[in-house]
Amino acid sequence: MSATSRSAGDPVRQAWALLQRFAEVHDRRGELAEALGFRLGGGRGKILFQLRDGPLTLGQLAKSNGVDPPYATVIVDQLEAQGLVERRPHPDDRRRKLVTLTAAGHHAIVTADTILLRPPRAVSALPADDLATLTRLLTRLLEADAAAPDDRRLAPDG
Repeated sequence: MSATSRSAGDPVRQAWALLQRFAEVHDRRGELAEALGFRLGGGRGKILFQLRDGPLTLGQLAKSNGVDPPYATVIVDQLEAQGLVERRPHPDDRRRKLVTLTAAGHHAIVTADTILLRPPRAVSALPADDLATLTRLLTRLLEADAAAPDDRRLAPDG
């Protein structure tokens, strides 16, 4: 029995099952790992992409990712070992370190964007009106998610 048939009676679950199925069919993590020569799992990708707008301290990275500082350090250590980031002294407080992208880190982000932001053919083939509707609906979902409390990722029934 497919996920969509199990949730056919509940339109919310059916819509979610279809979104998940579409995302799974178009998962490009393998392609990205092949292009980069390594995987960006375990929080590495999220932290790497957060640094695209500029350096952050280890504490800022830990807080924004909901992890403790020692775990953020482990992730940064892994990114540093790949040559994607480097630590620099904080200009206002030498006890703290700023994590910044290296040239290889910037290149990895460009590579990731090229792969991950390439629309699937099915999306590109949508008529303009459908594409506008889809864009409007996804924007509303993201706005609602951003406005929800921190436990928004928990299912309504637990």
